[in-house]
Amino acid sequence: MPIIKILPHSQLCPQGAEITAAPGTSICEALLENNIEIEHACDMSAACTTCHVIVRQGFNSLNELEDTEEDLLDRAWGLEPNSRLSCQAFVAGQDLTVEIPKYTINHARENH
Repeated sequence: MPIIKILPHSQLCPQGAEITAAPGTSICEALLENNIEIEHACDMSAACTTCHVIVRQGFNSLNELEDTEEDLLDRAWGLEPNSRLSCQAFVAGQDLTVEIPKYTINHARENH
């Protein structure tokens, strides 16, 4: 199974992590299944940008961006050319390196 390397994030994954995910699993699902509590305010329905990630390695192995995702990404904090909504980016057969941005646009985030 492909490995997803998560770069350190001060709140969600301070030490970084390496997890495995079956092909066809979204990056968001894989993170949540491994107790990395990435925000997903719209419950993974591609209606917000709180699950935005930057794919540092393996970007081209992911499924293509759909128009809805591409339009939403324009509103994401810290947008980069290799940004994806983790709920819409599905693991294929290649290992990935993912960075979770420091901020999201969710101003109503609980516990913060």
